[in-house]
Amino acid sequence: SVSSSLDSILAQPNSRIRIVVVSRLVYRKGVDLLVGIIPKVCQALPQIDFLVGGDGNKFLNLQEMVEQEQLEDRVQFLGSVPHEQVRDVLCQGHIFLNCSLTESFCIAILEAACCGLLIVSTDVGGIPEVLEDDMILMAKPNVDALVQQIMEAASRQSSDATKVDPFETHERIKSMYSWEQVAADTLRVYDTISSEKEERSGAKPLLDKLRRYSRLGVISGLVACLLAVTMEFWACVVNLWQPVDGIDVVHEKQARVRRADARDQSGKSKAKRRE
Repeated sequence: SVSSSLDSILAQPNSRIRIVVVSRLVYRKGVDLLVGIIPKVCQALPQIDFLVGGDGNKFLNLQEMVEQEQLEDRVQFLGSVPHEQVRDVLCQGHIFLNCSLTESFCIAILEAACCGLLIVSTDVGGIPEVLEDDMILMAKPNVDALVQQIMEAASRQSSDATKVDPFETHERIKSMYSWEQVAADTLRVYDTISSEKEERSGAKPLLDKLRRYSRLGVISGLVACLLAVTMEFWACVVNLWQPVDGIDVVHEKQARVRRADARDQSGKSKAKRRE
């Protein structure tokens, strides 16, 4: 059973380097890569063992590979791991391997790093943005590149001078992903988008517009340029009649404040009428 397998793993001493894989065993998670990685790593590094948690339609591929390569004593399957026991499994490893072919964020590598594991992962999707460079070794999604990074990770974790300090890594990640930091980062993104939008909405010089429109093609570009020149001329005429300097500009923030004040005044007026 899964529980008995976990109990036996947790009871074993950490005398060897253990690579942990906790994932759904499906194509998108790069199980086909894992099938090619395990034999090469086991052949090159006799001190490495694999601990694989998860289930899926690619499980049989892994199982057949282990039997063919006679790696039953080097690879242990846990099956589907209950969420409350994932942390216990991670803490028994030294390296966490993620072979995903596509990821948006990948919470799994964040959890593994938080447990003090050095991460080896495919360089896909948003993974490069999740952890700092010294916490993760990334490779293109192919067997040879990932094997090379696993060997580098094993070398680091074999030395007291270079192996990951679990407590220090945990504290760093806690500060990186505190709610205060997440809120600040989110606000910074919105401010950046807002400023870029204001810059894009600003008036562009006529020559710049004409250069852009001319790339549309001979006929389409000519028509667009003629329209741009006509509109610019008409804007100049209107500006002579009603100069821009004489028009009050209300920024979006000011507009929101004014709308809020208007709603407050309206609410007070309704309250007085009801009285």
